[in-house]
Amino acid sequence: MRRRALAACSALALAAAIAAIGAAPDASAPVLSPRVVLDRDGFEMAVPPYTFQFPYDQAAHSTYRTEWWYYTGHLASGVRRFGFEMTFFRVGLPVQGGGGSAWRARNVIFRHLALTDETGNTFHFDDRAEREAMDLAGADSTRYLVWLGDDYAGLEPDRATHRLVGHAPAFALDLKLTPERRPVVHGRDGVSQKSAGEGNASHYYSLTRLTTKGKLVLGGDTLAVDGLSWMDHEFGSDHLRDTHTGWDWFSAQLSDGRDLMLYRLRRVDGKLDTCSSGTIVEPDGRSRMLTADEFETGRIAEWVSPHTGGRYPSGWNVRVPGEQLELRLEPTVADQELLSRSMGGIAYWEGSVRVSGTSNGGRVTGQGYVELTGYVGLSPFQTAVLDSLRKVR
Repeated sequence: MRRRALAACSALALAAAIAAIGAAPDASAPVLSPRVVLDRDGFEMAVPPYTFQFPYDQAAHSTYRTEWWYYTGHLASGVRRFGFEMTFFRVGLPVQGGGGSAWRARNVIFRHLALTDETGNTFHFDDRAEREAMDLAGADSTRYLVWLGDDYAGLEPDRATHRLVGHAPAFALDLKLTPERRPVVHGRDGVSQKSAGEGNASHYYSLTRLTTKGKLVLGGDTLAVDGLSWMDHEFGSDHLRDTHTGWDWFSAQLSDGRDLMLYRLRRVDGKLDTCSSGTIVEPDGRSRMLTADEFETGRIAEWVSPHTGGRYPSGWNVRVPGEQLELRLEPTVADQELLSRSMGGIAYWEGSVRVSGTSNGGRVTGQGYVELTGYVGLSPFQTAVLDSLRKVR
């Protein structure tokens, strides 16, 4: 899941700063695309055609500048309900020369961890960052394992079950997730386009339904939990564009077995980028790409952050006429804003939503997650990023 030039949430901002400095790729990683296009720093760009190979493509792709593994889900313990997010970002660093210091790093790893206590109407967030050095953090390119300290995401020995372990000051998670369906590849020819131009894209796939079981530690209680999760994995070497302000990303898991992913790329001029896209997934796992003119989203209300002053949409009507989908998405908790100090103060809203509406003419309910970037003014870090980009153009 995962473009902005003015204010956005993910490690792309740091990637842009690194791009202004210069970097080199790790040539040891295998290249699966038959056509390789490099950016000015030697990182591979996401261009078609690209054929995903699993489980290889669950691992890290060190020839690309930026990559993330993103999990969201809904958990229950008795009558208590929770949403969670756990994301690992990998951002390639400039490496000059061939020194062998143990402190030498090719990547920085970021970890975001959030919990929405839907029953208690509270939200918790924690973020950390470490260089990929001295085994403090890392992302394996030979198997799926990404970690920062004692927190990690990866595959169990059966090479099918995902394991998430995360610790924050207010809570901790230890979960096992089993995919119910095969991976869903987004976009065309293995490429999810984010704006016009070659390489302004990512390779992007999802596991839209993962049966989830494990434990949650919160407020002195250790709770057995189960539920349903969603996983996104994206990698590419796109740079920021000053024509865009951010994006709105939606996921929904419906009671009739259908899943939906949409992203809206918002331009500075107020228009929607025509590269905005989505995917509808049927209960049997078949999927179809949705173009920007095949769906509509409209805000229901607005929420003003008491932390940053950001003015976010809060609640959405979503229509996909060609798929007979009419949905209403409402936040389970209003305040689910994340302020990432490890990424220079970038703020974004990412939260659990409840879903209701109609699908193929029948009533449906469901659950999902929404990510909103670019609704808060620039942090000092982002201002420095844009200044660096202007100098190298």
